[in-house]
This record gives sequence, structure tokens and C-alpha cells, in this order.
Amino acid sequence: MNKCLAIDCSSRYLTVLAQNGEKTCLRYLDSCAMRHSVLLMDKIDAALKGAALCPDECDFIAAVTGPGSFTGIRIGISAAKGFALAAKKPLVSVTSFDLIAYNVTERDFLVAIDAAHGYFYVCGYGEGRKITLEPCYISGERVQAFGLPVFGFEELNFSNYTRLNPKDCLFTAVEGNKNNLSDTMTALYVRKSQAEENFGKGGANNR
Repeated sequence: MNKCLAIDCSSRYLTVLAQNGEKTCLRYLDSCAMRHSVLLMDKIDAALKGAALCPDECDFIAAVTGPGSFTGIRIGISAAKGFALAAKKPLVSVTSFDLIAYNVTERDFLVAIDAAHGYFYVCGYGEGRKITLEPCYISGERVQAFGLPVFGFEELNFSNYTRLNPKDCLFTAVEGNKNNLSDTMTALYVRKSQAEENFGKGGANNR
């Protein structure tokens, strides 16, 4: 990674990373709740200034594409696309699973992200970070039944669980994906949003 701007609004926290050669500036808020749209641009501005970097100097613009908060993911992707379009730069997509996987040295493990109501977004990895279990939406009981080490960035009640700090994860995940340049970026939705599920059950009046 040489020069880039990276954004993560995929969960309750907010992380913005600006990298300008050897100079790195990270802006992180542990709990944003539903305030990503209000706080994001100020944090991007602060990170860019801290790294003495302009968007048109970036090699690419990166964003975490999920799974996670449906609203937060859309905000992060929209911001990344906006900067990339204005600066005529390629995009790099980083999944929420990447955030963890690129910071784990175990040979076989699961990454779990809380999806509420006892369910989790899960992806499995083997040697060389090869995906052994495609992203899925499963119960906590099924996660535990695999008998593998579980990693994440939330307080999850699994045995053999290790919690990482998302503040420390974005740099490594972006570095691991920096060659996956693209002119498009789409959200990774492992399941439908609650609004979409409700719409399918009874139409717009059932939201």
C-alpha cells in the first residue's frame, strides 16, 4: 500500500485510514451508532490532512463492503465511490471478514460477525487464508459445532473465541487487497435486510 484512503462504516464503530507512503493517519470512533453519515466526512478530512494527502494523489480508494450494518455499509460505499469518481481512481473492496482474517495467523479458523437474534455472519478459512466455508448466515449453535477457533471484533460468547480491535485491523486488510483494483464496488449482503424481508412477507405496509 502506497497512497490510499480507506473507509469502514460496516459496524457500530467508524474507521478512516489515510496512507501516504510511510505516513499513516488513522481516525477511529468506537461507537457511532447511527451517526456514520454525520461524522464520516469530518473524519475523512482529518485523516487526509493528517497524512498530508489529497484524494487525487491516491492510488485507490477502499471501503469495507460488509456484511454488517446495512445502512453503514451503504454510507461507506457511497463515500468511496464519490471520492473515486471525483479523483478518477480505482476502488478496492474489503469485506468485514477480511478485516479479521488478514490479522489472524491460525491455520484453520472462523470469522464471526454478530447478525443479532442469535445468528451470525460466518466465513471459514484454512491454510494460506483459503476460504473453506463460504460466507453464510447461521446460528450460534452451528458456529460452535464446527469446533474451530473463532475470531471477531465484537464481544461474542463462543468458547475458543478471540476478539480483535477493529482499530488495528483495517491497515492489514487493505494491504492484503490492494492489488484487487476495480471500477465497481458492491455490498456483500449475506442475507436480505430486515426491510427487504418484511417487504417480501407483506409488502411496503408491513415494514
